[in-house]
Amino acid sequence: MSFQKLDDLGHKLEALEHALAILGADEATHMAVGGGEKRAEAMSALAGMYHTRATAPEIADWIAAAEQEALGEEQRTAVSELRRQYTNLTCLPVEFVERQTTARMRCEQLWRGLRAKNDWAGFQPALEGVVALVREEAALRADVLGLAPYDALMEQYDPGNRTADITPVFTDLKAFLKGFVPEALAIQDARLRKRPLKPLSGTYAIDRQRELGLAMMAAVGFDLTHGSLSVSHHPFCGGVPSDVRITTRYKTTDFLSALMGVLHETGHALYEQNLPKAWSHWPLGKARGMAVHESQSLFVEKQLGRNPAFWNWALPVVEKHLGEAWSLDDILPHVHRVERGLIRVDADEVTYPLHVILRYELEQELVAGRLEVGDLPEAWDAKMRDYLGLSTIDNPADGPMQDVHWPGAAFGYFPSYTLGAMMAAQQWAALT
Repeated sequence: MSFQKLDDLGHKLEALEHALAILGADEATHMAVGGGEKRAEAMSALAGMYHTRATAPEIADWIAAAEQEALGEEQRTAVSELRRQYTNLTCLPVEFVERQTTARMRCEQLWRGLRAKNDWAGFQPALEGVVALVREEAALRADVLGLAPYDALMEQYDPGNRTADITPVFTDLKAFLKGFVPEALAIQDARLRKRPLKPLSGTYAIDRQRELGLAMMAAVGFDLTHGSLSVSHHPFCGGVPSDVRITTRYKTTDFLSALMGVLHETGHALYEQNLPKAWSHWPLGKARGMAVHESQSLFVEKQLGRNPAFWNWALPVVEKHLGEAWSLDDILPHVHRVERGLIRVDADEVTYPLHVILRYELEQELVAGRLEVGDLPEAWDAKMRDYLGLSTIDNPADGPMQDVHWPGAAFGYFPSYTLGAMMAAQQWAALT
């Protein structure tokens, strides 16, 4: 049976996916700095092996034959999703995949050191190399899929999403938020004049914050026998469903930043840990789109993690781990605080979409060649001034260098964040 051949192939491909995922998570957390070049070479070779196997010509014949077999509903859907994946994979030659994997990994490794130094000049050439490859990828995919280049990139993260559908939604949302943010800040200021914000003490040891994070992860359902918590330059959820690797970053002056990062990534992890295990070696058993994935992370972070009922439960846990007592009336103004800030991952629910829309607009310009990497700091600054009234012109570390996505060649991902935030809000409204 051709279906059985595809099933056997899936197990082999899953093993390579597993190795790449764990190597990638380790590279961003525990790998020594000096191991970067060899790690990039190893992962490039493995990515090439995976791509060669996953795009073998005979697979097209197996898929066509399996579609004619007497299959159950889940099996038919599995074959349909595999066909979609096969089409997307065969857009790119293996040589390109290896070349891009090496370039993006080296750019990420460079980014970790140079962002800390606010060194845009040192980072720019590496990002230019990645953007050149992204443009090449977009053209290759667009040619096969019959889509516009940026839409062809988005197809890898959220199948079916198109700028023609998303841009009008984001345009309306942006227009609303640009007016609503000042209104929300005015109401907040009036409240704070009546009851000033109780300051954070600024003495939060990292080991205690980590234990607090683990306690919160377990409380919302994370299986600690199939996952772990580490530190990285940028919070992420990686690994595989049976061994989910989530990370955060800590400030000793503010426990909420790391905690909200942990809750966000735990939402991703819960989604991964609850995917259908029987289909883990088929696309059917994997996340199909990142908007839904982000809806689950943002639901845990914002709909649950900023809910007064959650904090009514959480305050004794915070006191136990950090040794600091808070009343609900004192902590909620911190949790719900609206603030024009520079950092997307620390943004509140009101300003968060503006950070994402800014990136969505800029990366379309980059992919199309209407914006060059060398002009990115000025373009970023102009949009930050317009949307949030802040300047990053002398601070690229908190401007176009702040996210790992562009060094990692993940162009077309950012829309998923705002779409996910909208889904999360709708899910909460439906539940309550």
